[in-house]
Amino acid sequence: MNSLKNYANFIKFEHTLFSLPLIFAGTFLAAKGFPPWKLLVLIILAGTGARTSALAINRILDRSIDALNPRTEDRELSSGKISLSKAYIVTVLGLVAYFVSAYLICDLVLYLSPIPLVVFIVYPLMKRFTPLCHLGVGLGLALAPLGGWIAVTCSFNGILPAVVLSLFTLCWVSGFDIIYATLDEEFDNRSGIYSMVSVYGRDIALIISSALHQAAFFFAAFLFFLMFKSIVAGIFLAVIGFLLFLEHRKAENVDLAFFKINILIGVAIFLFVLSGIYLP
Repeated sequence: MNSLKNYANFIKFEHTLFSLPLIFAGTFLAAKGFPPWKLLVLIILAGTGARTSALAINRILDRSIDALNPRTEDRELSSGKISLSKAYIVTVLGLVAYFVSAYLICDLVLYLSPIPLVVFIVYPLMKRFTPLCHLGVGLGLALAPLGGWIAVTCSFNGILPAVVLSLFTLCWVSGFDIIYATLDEEFDNRSGIYSMVSVYGRDIALIISSALHQAAFFFAAFLFFLMFKSIVAGIFLAVIGFLLFLEHRKAENVDLAFFKINILIGVAIFLFVLSGIYLP
């Protein structure tokens, strides 16, 4: 039982709650409604496999840093609860699920499938040399709506709405990753880890985070005026704006701001897209 718990904590399946709504948003946007069930299942498998391998790669690359940080020293890999060889097995299983699903979706998805893998490998390394590392995390999740769109259309035709949704995601995720970095401000300063917080200080970092979230709201509003213009979609747009505002009001409570509020934002953006598709 403890072994299963260790693996569950290692892959952090609950973090998929950030990415799946974005994949679904791109998928439903491209299909202009509910996609075929078989395709939806393949998209879910691909997204879950990609997210699992991404987190495993992150933990493998950061294991030495995690072991030194009091906040992360008890993580499964850095504490020895899971061996490095088993972490590689988890990574491979995630990649198999991802690549097999991509192969079954269509050729274009398969050809593009290595791109997220490159991002997954590069972004954990960025904190070693640049405070722009938060944008690497944002880019990783920003590929989700684009992946959902291309999985449905198997082309780049008419992809502008998915690009706007991707830009929303880039700004939103990069902004909340800066808030998350406030947890490690002291350790990062002491260890030479680059983040907006350690390089520019907490106050300026949170201003940058707020600016990114304002940009995220702009892109959501742009998508609204580009495609939807329905009353219900407008209500969900307002909800997204309020949640982004609330995230900064509660930034000192990172568990609330980072995890709970952002899960609500992910759900809200998906419902925003659904209401724009289905309701006048």
